[in-house]
Amino acid sequence: MNLPSLKERYQFKSEPAPSAQPNLLTILNSHRGRTVSRIFQPFTLRSVTLKNRIVMAPMLMYTGQDDGKVNDLHVAHYGTRALGGIGLITTEVVAIEPRGRISHTDLGLWSDEQIAGLERLAGMIRSCGSKSSLQLAHAGRKSMVDGVIVGPSAIPHSEKHRVPQALTTQEVQAVVEAFRGAAERAVDTGFDCLEIHAAHGYLIHEFLSPLSNTRDDQYGGSPENRSRLLLEIVTAVRSVWPEDKPLIVRLSADDKAGEGGNTVTQSARLGLLLKELGVDLLSISAGGLTLVFDGEIVPGYQVEYAAQMRRVLDLPVGCNGSITSSELVESILYSQSADLIYMGRELLRNPFWLLDVARKAGVELPLAIPTYARATGPYERGH
Repeated sequence: MNLPSLKERYQFKSEPAPSAQPNLLTILNSHRGRTVSRIFQPFTLRSVTLKNRIVMAPMLMYTGQDDGKVNDLHVAHYGTRALGGIGLITTEVVAIEPRGRISHTDLGLWSDEQIAGLERLAGMIRSCGSKSSLQLAHAGRKSMVDGVIVGPSAIPHSEKHRVPQALTTQEVQAVVEAFRGAAERAVDTGFDCLEIHAAHGYLIHEFLSPLSNTRDDQYGGSPENRSRLLLEIVTAVRSVWPEDKPLIVRLSADDKAGEGGNTVTQSARLGLLLKELGVDLLSISAGGLTLVFDGEIVPGYQVEYAAQMRRVLDLPVGCNGSITSSELVESILYSQSADLIYMGRELLRNPFWLLDVARKAGVELPLAIPTYARATGPYERGH
């Protein structure tokens, strides 16, 4: 695959300073007497319309077994959040091959035998009133499974991790085909969206960063070459994933691992190519390439990366990063820093977080079990 030079294709000017964010209190006061919450505004990607802007982030639960199949714990875990009214439910990582698992208890989609369980999971999420997204991934050098682990180069994730075996050029191309095969199986699961995990120090991210990729073939060296694996995977996946269904890519916009790593500027250039290849939304995160995060961690600490990517690309983005309050969510949406809000730990603590937010905002949620509306209305005695 001959990729044209990014410098030849795109000339980036310095990014304008972000406009001042609206004062949320001023906005709310100017709309007294009517619902102004943007959390509950629908959002459409291709043929899939989400009923609100909240997405359950992909979070490993380590509740599976060595066969990589869905079990009852998965169904209960995701079903609970779907019943809580969340717009889009994203699975934990689903490995494209056995050695691509993070642990022996990860889900997988390297075999036709794993389709039925994921189909059951997608159907359950649908019956609970939410849309579903299946995340495909390869752990690369972060894998903790027994046997040989692989990466772009023989550089470990940390001193605590094993040294990976550098993939040959032919093996890299086999990874692309493994993603294609998993995507073909994903069609039969009935999931509404498909997400490719290219963040947080897993295999694709390892190829993207010069800190973990020191190859001298067509998959290493220049930014164009380091991007090649992801672009080939997206091309392969988009060729088999239905045209009317959204394709999402999760990116660490900034390596946050010290000097020499990728920054949001390089990620924005990559984002333009992903947009051309048919990616519908970027789920923007940061860090994860190493155990070090070079920055402060505060509520919404990764939103700025999503905002920058959204301005440059004119492409829908999702954001995440210690987002736990509806006030912060509203501020992000009103400032147009992101289109969707990925929430993780808060939904682990409280699967019905959104019901309380709806009650306070005076919004009547469409719920799969109508009597759950008791949680969104006034505190009155019910029957």
